[in-house]
Amino acid sequence: MCGRFAVTTDPALLARKIKAINEVPATTGAAAGGAAPNYNVAPTASIATVVARHSEPDDEPTRRVRSMRWGLVPPWAKPGPDGAPEARGPMLINARADKVTTSPAFRSSAKSKRCLIPMDGYYEWRVNDAKAGHTSRKTPFFMYRGDGEPLFVAGLWSVWKPAQDAPPLLSCTIITTDAPGELGEIHERMPLVLPERDWDRWLNPDAPVDEELLTRPPDVGGIRVREVSTLVNNVRNNGPQLLEPVEPQPEQMKLL
Repeated sequence: MCGRFAVTTDPALLARKIKAINEVPATTGAAAGGAAPNYNVAPTASIATVVARHSEPDDEPTRRVRSMRWGLVPPWAKPGPDGAPEARGPMLINARADKVTTSPAFRSSAKSKRCLIPMDGYYEWRVNDAKAGHTSRKTPFFMYRGDGEPLFVAGLWSVWKPAQDAPPLLSCTIITTDAPGELGEIHERMPLVLPERDWDRWLNPDAPVDEELLTRPPDVGGIRVREVSTLVNNVRNNGPQLLEPVEPQPEQMKLL
């Protein structure tokens, strides 16, 4: 799964970099997908995403950077007493690549509402062997591109309204796939990273989902791994210190 990640790129800069239209309001901060860095993005946070949409029915779709809530809300979700979507069942922060076209929660979005979620990198926790009489300790790691460029991972998005005349809530989920090699030794799942050559094919709202992008092994050649502090375990902690490497334990030296 992917339950936490880091983003430090300003949406406006991101839009210029990938030749997209920035639709994230300039007045918003990190909690709303805005300019401030967020080193500990957690579910329900608003994040910057990349979509492709039409301005006119017959024009070419263009890339757009939009703010969305992390944790997809299906269009059929019912509103609660406060007007927010009812929290029933697990939060849809991740979608398995092998189920996005068949799962009732995701198959509608998979048809034409596909997105990219940019991130500096993502965190994952490895379960260590428990000592007698003790609970197994989990060690956090940060996965990132060695060249310093962001990771762009595949996602799905949705539009939800509590009432016909209410403003829409845009929400998204991160698609995950089997993690190979060293990454799989930390956790069996990872976000589905897409190289730039596949972005437009994935985002195209006029074409059905390309299942080859969902089923092929991920290209992880440029991804690096480092152990980080357990400070990241607490969502209240947020700062560049969360990305700093820590000295690995002896049993971890072989992996790293």
